[in-house]
Amino acid sequence: MSRRRDYFGKWRHRAYEILEHGPVGDRVMRATSGLIIFLVLINILAVVLESVPLYEEAYGGLFDAIELISLVVFTVEYLVRIWVTPEHVAYRHLTPVRARLRYAISVDGLIDLVSVLPFWFAFVLPSQVRVILLFRIVRFLKLARYSPALRSLLEALYAERRALFGCSVILLGATLISATFAYLAERGAQPDKFGTIPDAMWWSIVTLGTIGYGDIVPITPLGKLVAAITILCGLVMIALPVGIIASAFSEQIHKRDFVVTWGMVARVPLFAELDAAGIGEITRLLRAQTVEAGELIVRRGENAHSMYFIASGQVGIDLNGKHIRLGVGHFFGEIAVLRRARRSATATAITRTKLLVLNASDFHVLMEQEPRIAKRVNAVVRDRIGHEVISPRGDIVAGEVRAVTDEP
Repeated sequence: MSRRRDYFGKWRHRAYEILEHGPVGDRVMRATSGLIIFLVLINILAVVLESVPLYEEAYGGLFDAIELISLVVFTVEYLVRIWVTPEHVAYRHLTPVRARLRYAISVDGLIDLVSVLPFWFAFVLPSQVRVILLFRIVRFLKLARYSPALRSLLEALYAERRALFGCSVILLGATLISATFAYLAERGAQPDKFGTIPDAMWWSIVTLGTIGYGDIVPITPLGKLVAAITILCGLVMIALPVGIIASAFSEQIHKRDFVVTWGMVARVPLFAELDAAGIGEITRLLRAQTVEAGELIVRRGENAHSMYFIASGQVGIDLNGKHIRLGVGHFFGEIAVLRRARRSATATAITRTKLLVLNASDFHVLMEQEPRIAKRVNAVVRDRIGHEVISPRGDIVAGEVRAVTDEP
């Protein structure tokens, strides 16, 4: 029974890795994510084209097939996500039932549910009610799980929700004040357009939004003065929320970049024993470097003085006659930060690559300033030398590179 439970748990954890956070370079995870993204985009395209009567008549069967296939895939995805919820770090302190319930009522869980549940009902509802199929556009929100930029934008909007609500209140107040003055100035000259404050509010909101349709225009001198002041206020009204969102979005991007970089540093065996503060200190020492495709990064035999993390792109390593390809999240040259050595391999950018570079001199200064980091790193080095993991020469250990590239 225990063996069966372990086997069951192993498959659940594997399913969690495929759908959520698998190892870097996991082909199954990338294929699954690619399939879901492809289906979401195909669904959006189908909704748009199906609204054209000519296309609906000619390709109605194809649209129905796309919907059926997508519905089955998204339903299976939703059920599997519910099943693997206890594997989430945020839910591991809960019982499996409570963890699944917590996910089901989360924003991601509700989006997944709305993406499938109404469409199963559509097959048994009268044709007049099947307009709910247009809600397939909601599936666009599923992309937030696979698009860091879109998720960062949503997180920025949520983080600044109070400030944005305040902007909405200010905009509403400005609309009421502007509409009232326009009503007082123009009601006699244009009773059909400014006869009431609600009528004037349409002109006010359009003017504050800097759209200016031109369907309603003040004609009295006082009305033109009110319009001029309203236009100037509109510039402030637009700039205020845009500035808030832009600043919050930039902050979220920097946070996400830091988390990704932190994760890459934590994967290096040399730094694996450090605490979060120590890894954060090393992260702050990294500098960015961009290498074009085909450009040489390091050459075999050169003095080694830094190690590299791959933030984007691919790097080819020629090591002992073998050509190894490293991708996003991988690293090489870690021994260079410990001692003077010569490059034991040649590294070349296969595609345009963004690297994060840790210089040995900066790292040694950090170790002098932070004895706790030096103590932990030296303990790891002694243990690895004792097990002959670190080679006597060179900056890249073949076993390490092979271990990284053999990840599933």
